[in-house]
Amino acid sequence: MDIRLTRRHALRATGVTAVAAAGLGSAPASAAGGTARSAGGRIDTHHHAVPEVIRQWAISRGLLPAEGGPSWAYWTEDDALRLMADNQIAAAVVSAPVPSIAFADRALAEEGVRVCNEAYAALVARYPGRFGFFANVAPLHLDLALEQVRHAFDDLGADGVLVMASAGGKYVGDPAFDPLFAELHRRRAVVFIHPDGLPDTELELPGVSNSLADFLLDTTRAALNLIASGTLERYPDLKIILSHAGGFLPYLAGRAESQGRQGEFVDPAVFRRALRAFYYDTAMPASPYAMPTLLKAVGPSQILYGTDFAARPATEVGVITRDLDGDTALDRHTRRAVNRANALRLFPRLGG
Repeated sequence: MDIRLTRRHALRATGVTAVAAAGLGSAPASAAGGTARSAGGRIDTHHHAVPEVIRQWAISRGLLPAEGGPSWAYWTEDDALRLMADNQIAAAVVSAPVPSIAFADRALAEEGVRVCNEAYAALVARYPGRFGFFANVAPLHLDLALEQVRHAFDDLGADGVLVMASAGGKYVGDPAFDPLFAELHRRRAVVFIHPDGLPDTELELPGVSNSLADFLLDTTRAALNLIASGTLERYPDLKIILSHAGGFLPYLAGRAESQGRQGEFVDPAVFRRALRAFYYDTAMPASPYAMPTLLKAVGPSQILYGTDFAARPATEVGVITRDLDGDTALDRHTRRAVNRANALRLFPRLGG
């Protein structure tokens, strides 16, 4: 199978449309690379992992092929620990962005979410302080999702919850998901919003992966929907991380304010509060093109280091991390905040 396929295309090629966790296989890490902790190092808030138990479950349910398949389905602990050592990453918060359609069947949703979350809890237990995790939930089955939230936080010690940008043809700010957000708000939870391409189009651009633009627009739509629906105003204690630096949200801020003044969007003051309430990871990736706009739009306190490993391979993580270190838009204080301090406000237990 062509490993350059997008998540969506790779899974269609196996006869299904879902399971979008991420990974990359390689040789075992050295003892130093596999165990060393970078004291005061970076905290990676965008790290996709497929422990073997998850991969085997996906194979057993026909969601991944037993042989071959996309390279991101071959994550290993050794690979992750080597990547962390090579890039001075002290800790990573892992996640599996499974498209909501994968959990449309209730029984599959119940089983799959349990397998994912318990595998991540076991990973955290094996490497205390090195890993945290965003729990999966099944928002298409709200009563089940609420029970999954309880189990994830109260029994498994999750650090937050991953919510896909849309589910069942509705974006996350739709009132249908209010019970889920109300419970997450009660818990003052960290919520990681991740895209899956656009839910309402099959139009493709030859030579252009849907992860290049559609993922970013999907995140942008989710963010605008959370603002327009009033979800952020109703649940101000939520701490929401937008994948890939918020997609296009920071760049379109002036247009949103202009439309607000014309009565075509929320009041500009409401939009500005929301813009600065979200958190944004550097897995756009951060670059000299994007970072000045992001800093101007949201300020240094809302930006988090993120690699997008293993959907992004280790060699590329090294390139974008070096680029981040050399970005002249960041002074020493801002770089320290982005790499570590901002994440510690959300995940204090990773500072030990």
